Amino acid sequence: MELRFYNSMTRRVEPFETLVPGKVGMYTCGPTVYNFAHIGNFRAYLFEDFLRRTLEFAGYEVRQVMNLTDVDDKTIRGSRQAGVPLKDYTRPYIQAFFEDLAALNVEPAAVYPAATDHIPEMEALVQALFDKGIAYKSEDGSVYFAVDRFPAYGRLAHLDRSALRSGVRIDADEYDKEGVGDFALWKAWDERDGDVAWDAPWGRGRPGWHLECSAMSMKYLGESFDLHTGGVDNLFPHHENEIAQAEAVTGKPFVRTWMHCAHLRVDGQKMSKSLGNFHTLRDLQGKGWSGREVRYVLLGAHYRQPLNFTLGALAAARTALARVDECVDALAARAAQSGAEGEALPSRLGDFGRALADDLNAPEAYAALFAAVRDANKALERGLSPAAAKAALDDLRAMDRVLGFVFFGRAAQAAVPADVQALADARAQARKAKDWAESDRLRDALAAKGWQVRDGKDGQTLKPLAQ
Repeated sequence: MELRFYNSMTRRVEPFETLVPGKVGMYTCGPTVYNFAHIGNFRAYLFEDFLRRTLEFAGYEVRQVMNLTDVDDKTIRGSRQAGVPLKDYTRPYIQAFFEDLAALNVEPAAVYPAATDHIPEMEALVQALFDKGIAYKSEDGSVYFAVDRFPAYGRLAHLDRSALRSGVRIDADEYDKEGVGDFALWKAWDERDGDVAWDAPWGRGRPGWHLECSAMSMKYLGESFDLHTGGVDNLFPHHENEIAQAEAVTGKPFVRTWMHCAHLRVDGQKMSKSLGNFHTLRDLQGKGWSGREVRYVLLGAHYRQPLNFTLGALAAARTALARVDECVDALAARAAQSGAEGEALPSRLGDFGRALADDLNAPEAYAALFAAVRDANKALERGLSPAAAKAALDDLRAMDRVLGFVFFGRAAQAAVPADVQALADARAQARKAKDWAESDRLRDALAAKGWQVRDGKDGQTLKPLAQ
């Protein structure tokens, strides 16, 4: 299975190759933990989870590192406004982030390094840049990277060197992303930082945002590694500055393949609290949507294409996942029966793998999944053999190893709560009395409690909706 990915460095789709055959070192830009992550953030984290699962599907052993930015302008400002130490301020947001990852069924990274735990590594990197003559100290005591002393600067962003504004210093973590000037490696302490500062040989202060990722990625993956990911908004200046810091010190290529996902929009607009379309995962869960449904929507578009997120898309995801669940349940029931051998179903696993190998073509991978469901449903109507049902289930399990949103054994494991059963019984009576309006109302009430009701020749059946 030859994987081909779009490399942001070369601006083309190319065969994916690793430094060590069969192994991938992968660095993921994680959250800045000053608030709850929103669904735009999770689009990036789910793309990276999809990528990692694809690599494992293809047989690679993956070591993924995802950083936690727990010191920057935003975290310091938030902790001071709250009147609590920085660690106390960021801790609940870090915990919430991991809870959200679990709800979205994101595979854990091997390491989640926090910036504040790696100050010595960052100081060592700054010192090495001083030794190379590329770092300099400004009048206020901050330390900057001199972009004009690193000829390869701008390679990832494909900048014209004439755009560089050497000697123009950019101080903040939140600066204009169009600015191309000397960037801060170490920021001298000032009163806005409160007690957030470390003593370094060049003065008391704190690391710059870009420095954090270079230091931590090289600590855990080496001076050169295979794959670096993030949102397209990280491409410049953050990732460009990571490259500069690392390669200026080591003289080696920093990362072999760079991959970036496109922006998410909500109802066709940029997500904004002022527009009322700003969603965290917790907001959506509070409205009755599940992590599985959110995962389905956020993975459904190609990662390099903008994704328009709507509540209607979540409703469509619920319907689509119910269709998959019904097929899985029916296959599991047939596989548990005894019976003679029969014709084998055509496998869609090859189509699924080819879609993944083609630069993570999620829409085509979804198409392969639903083709497999369609084939299985038709075969079940004809009288599918238990052996063929088991083989079809195995294919779906293999697909879900990458997709991560299919239920298996759901019907057998679900215990129906008494209040849910009472609603279902009332609905059965309403249908018997041909009171269709009441039947529909009770169906909606069951859905609000997280249960799906289906009508068949043997009466109605209850199944939990996606969680």
